Amino acid sequence: MERLELLGLPLDPVGMAEALERIAGFLQADRTHQVVTLNPEIAVRAQEDGALKRAILEAELVTPDGVGILWAARRLLGVELKERVTGVDLTLALFGRFPGIRVYLLGGKPGVAERAALEARRLGAEVVGCHHGYFREEGPVVTDIQGKRPDLLLVGMGERQEVFIHRHKAHLGAKVAMGVGGTLDVLAGEAQRPPLWARRLGVEWLLRVGLDPKRWRRAPRLFRFAYTVLRKKG
Repeated sequence: MERLELLGLPLDPVGMAEALERIAGFLQADRTHQVVTLNPEIAVRAQEDGALKRAILEAELVTPDGVGILWAARRLLGVELKERVTGVDLTLALFGRFPGIRVYLLGGKPGVAERAALEARRLGAEVVGCHHGYFREEGPVVTDIQGKRPDLLLVGMGERQEVFIHRHKAHLGAKVAMGVGGTLDVLAGEAQRPPLWARRLGVEWLLRVGLDPKRWRRAPRLFRFAYTVLRKKG
């Protein structure tokens, strides 16, 4: 599975099964491996955010998260990717594939990570620590994660998550660290996933933007992504 390059960013042409196999190998190692689930919004931000772009370039696994990424790979590279591998789907698959996996949950408003931990335990994970995402001093949080030495660090801190992982990668003590967006909110019951039909059609992003006014500011990035791909194709 040779790594692709899409809009100057790496992309691994993996489906869920291949992503799980790659992560299984990471879990046997003694250093932290970063997993990025690449969606159109992240791709657009990385064009102007050097720290984010470096984080993606140096990630050990970059999965296609978002129907727009599948479309862009087909249009620009002539590659038909198998499927989307999203943060929430990959998280749930990891819990199922590796019962007892030691997990640290980082992100969300105060109390969200703790409620997410209850669901993660119900799904078979061993939660070794959790912390909300509303902090200014990163040092104490990194120290706490390092002391717990989780197999899997799930970071749900929106636009901060990939750069946070990359900046502290050498000191996290986790085998795998992955930015998961709103996954902790889903686990905690704070947010509902779009219906299955929307996920299968790849339009869940459209429902989220349409139903949540807080997400409207993100819509221009989606249109910019589409414009960029169309312009590059000519």
